[in-house]
Amino acid sequence: MYISVKELAEYLSLPEEYLFDQIRKGNVKAIYDGQQYLVNKNQFEWHKHQLDLKLEELRREALEDIPEDIDVKDED
Repeated sequence: MYISVKELAEYLSLPEEYLFDQIRKGNVKAIYDGQQYLVNKNQFEWHKHQLDLKLEELRREALEDIPEDIDVKDED
């Protein structure tokens, strides 16, 4: 399924300019239909899933309480 760069930017929560830059550098495969660049959404499914997992992990870590008294022993 091909989508526009704008749709992909919304899907990945990234700026369109970043994606255009990645297309110009050759990091993102895209086709130009004469009016706009189109990218295959399926190539980003795994990437999107990994981003979602990392965001969830960061949210959980942010909610963890930090102990008041950290007893760190230097063994060196």
